[in-house]
Amino acid sequence: MTTYTTASTVEEFRQHLAGIHARIAAACKRAGRDPATVRLLPVSKTVPEERIRHAYAAGCRRLGENKVQEAHRKWQAMSDLPDLGWAIIGHLQTNKAKLVAEFTSEFQALDSLRVAKALDTHLQALGRSLDVLVQVNTSAEASKFGLAPDAVEAFVKQLPAFASLRVRGLMTLALFSADAAKVRPCFVRLRQLRERLRQSAPAGVVMDELSMGMSGDFELAIEEGATTVRVGQAIFGARAVPDSAYWPPVGA
Repeated sequence: MTTYTTASTVEEFRQHLAGIHARIAAACKRAGRDPATVRLLPVSKTVPEERIRHAYAAGCRRLGENKVQEAHRKWQAMSDLPDLGWAIIGHLQTNKAKLVAEFTSEFQALDSLRVAKALDTHLQALGRSLDVLVQVNTSAEASKFGLAPDAVEAFVKQLPAFASLRVRGLMTLALFSADAAKVRPCFVRLRQLRERLRQSAPAGVVMDELSMGMSGDFELAIEEGATTVRVGQAIFGARAVPDSAYWPPVGA
């Protein structure tokens, strides 16, 4: 089991970030990829403002959050950092769409037309647009949100109706396992799905992004084509709150 050390100073954040970038570069080398093609999205859920400011000073300019209200509070508290962007990477209920439309630059968990419509309505009212990724359940776990892979093509074809949503690609959460042989197929499925969608996606829908891989498996994800890796604990340190608190059960 991996032990994640907590970064509490700017220098510690610099060290952690350098370590992650070195691992990204090594994974890219194994896969014959350019490290510049992989974006690191630090995930700051549960992290207090003071430590986020240290991460900002160490170079972080966009952060991923699961819970909309938590992210919104942080955005308000750090409004003096106008170049700090926010990405929502967790399940969204329609009643929170207005907040997402207000302050985020990216939403990585789109999996319903109701949410797409709610976001589009609020974004249009604000004169804003939003980068979105479609969440796919590649592990076929009933406990996870996201569309089944065979439902994605039909879903994507309906998204041009929502003019303020800029569809950029796909996102997934792999099976949580220490066994790479069980985790890797989730990433392979997303990459293969993206390649198929590139042939059928409607005009205006771009299938460039593959957001996949977290602290425990991002190197595998890079080997299979990830363009964005979402890394939290390996940068900020172990969370006291279990992941189940931030990935609510389906139906909640």
